Amino acid sequence: MKLFALISVAIAVTSASVIKDPTEGYQDGDRYFLFPGDGDNLLHLVDTLEPVDEEFIRAYERNLDSNGYWLFTRANPHVAQFLLDGNVNSVLQSNFDLRKDTVFLAHGWNGHGGNDMNTQLTEAFLQVADVNVIVVDWNLLANRSYITAKNGVAAVGRGLGHFIRWLSQGFGLSLDTVHLVGFSLGGHLMGNAGRELQGQVRRITALDPAGPLWGSDNNRIVSTDARYVEVIHTNTALFGYSDPCGHSDHYPNGGSSMPGCWLNSCSHSKSWEYMAATVKYDHLLGNECETQRDARRGRCSGPLQSMGNGDVNKEQLGIFRADTARNYPY
Repeated sequence: MKLFALISVAIAVTSASVIKDPTEGYQDGDRYFLFPGDGDNLLHLVDTLEPVDEEFIRAYERNLDSNGYWLFTRANPHVAQFLLDGNVNSVLQSNFDLRKDTVFLAHGWNGHGGNDMNTQLTEAFLQVADVNVIVVDWNLLANRSYITAKNGVAAVGRGLGHFIRWLSQGFGLSLDTVHLVGFSLGGHLMGNAGRELQGQVRRITALDPAGPLWGSDNNRIVSTDARYVEVIHTNTALFGYSDPCGHSDHYPNGGSSMPGCWLNSCSHSKSWEYMAATVKYDHLLGNECETQRDARRGRCSGPLQSMGNGDVNKEQLGIFRADTARNYPY
């Protein structure tokens, strides 16, 4: 009965023409849209007029323990050690090593610290380099409504920025060794963390940062959020942010529909799958494009540059298109 009721609601909403054909994409001013949960590939109906739970966001931001910080290293690649903001012993008694680069990972809406994105990226980074990987588990807020989660992204990012500053001031963590990687809402989250640190983090990689309701939002990721900001756009047609917003913006396969994907949610997730593959192999090269339109149409003939990878000191500038295969490692 519950499934039948959900189907009936979806049919009623669609028949009322408040949700457009998904291939048309979200447009500013739309009341309803569909958005995938992080990792479940299910489309959830979002009502933009749903009230934002501002009190929950404020309470989340006040509590330093709201964000979970799960440390993985080559000494503990599968079982996390939990770091606590302000708790010195949680760091001293862990495998955290200041001599190594540190990668932070952030999931998207309806995600959690143990989902496929975090697991595969953690494995990739640790296979290639002896680094600290810290998964940012913000599921308490990420699993609220999209509207509340989206409006709380800046607060979560500021909390992460506070934690990184504490590691920097209290333990000597160098911001030159920090790489922030975030998917969907997590991409904007990482931008806000970098902004909290006055843009001094060495690198941010935003993986198909979420598009709906972000067009005119000043909290979206921008190039000044880190010394180098890279954005990988894989679903500009619907779920991802379309316009260039980093130092380098990569539009693999044109940035909209990825090979092997029949659903927009699949293309959206391909951003982190490509990232995991390039961290391991650094093999996806794209030509520089004069415009985003050229990237979309495959009319790019400029110098080749790598998409993704785990090099914290990477630097690029421009718009790029790489063409990938259907199957891993693409």
